[in-house]
Amino acid sequence: MSVKYHNVVPWGRSFKEYVDMFSLTDEDLNRSILGCSDGPASFNYEMNRKGKSVVSVDPIYEMDKETIRKRIGETYLEVLEQTKANKEKFIWKNISSVEELGKIRMSSMNLFLDDLEEGKKHGRYVAGFLPELPFSDNSFDLVLVSHFLFLYSEQLSFDFHVQAINELLRVAGEVRIFPVVDLNSRKSIHLDEIIGLLVSQEHVVSEEKVEYEFQKGGNTMLKVIRE
Repeated sequence: MSVKYHNVVPWGRSFKEYVDMFSLTDEDLNRSILGCSDGPASFNYEMNRKGKSVVSVDPIYEMDKETIRKRIGETYLEVLEQTKANKEKFIWKNISSVEELGKIRMSSMNLFLDDLEEGKKHGRYVAGFLPELPFSDNSFDLVLVSHFLFLYSEQLSFDFHVQAINELLRVAGEVRIFPVVDLNSRKSIHLDEIIGLLVSQEHVVSEEKVEYEFQKGGNTMLKVIRE
């Protein structure tokens, strides 16, 4: 596995955003959690500070701290400019402006950077990429997938989604994926067929509304419980 440095656009979300995106209860937070495609989110750092069990997996963890910091510096303003140019696709309620968004994201990414090397030593940050993860069967109780599957429906095929979700269900008994809209805020072209397939495999599947909505229409997660 090799990360293509110039393709990586680091963008980190906070612990509170994870709680809202995935409707995480206190009981959920006490489970063994895998954060898949976490990137430079501060969820792992903040969970560890609370004494909770979490591992994050993402290909960017192949890189060292300073390489990721440099890439953040190269892409940060570009991402904000793209967001500003597409402001109508977002709901500016809990986050009131592009400038506030930038501050929230940078705060989360700085917490991640401060934690990265120590977290790697303790196995909390693991380099890996779907559809094959470097974990044994049933290694976790719950997997959270933030802003990867379904969001990139035009870039990632239906078959990739199937393989990825089957892999996630191999390593954990429950999978939650957020959001289920694509980059253009449209329902993923793969969603209905994926749900049908998972139901046919006798998994318990539900699309559930959550408290979080920043991208318009992005206020539901897919929950899959392995049977």
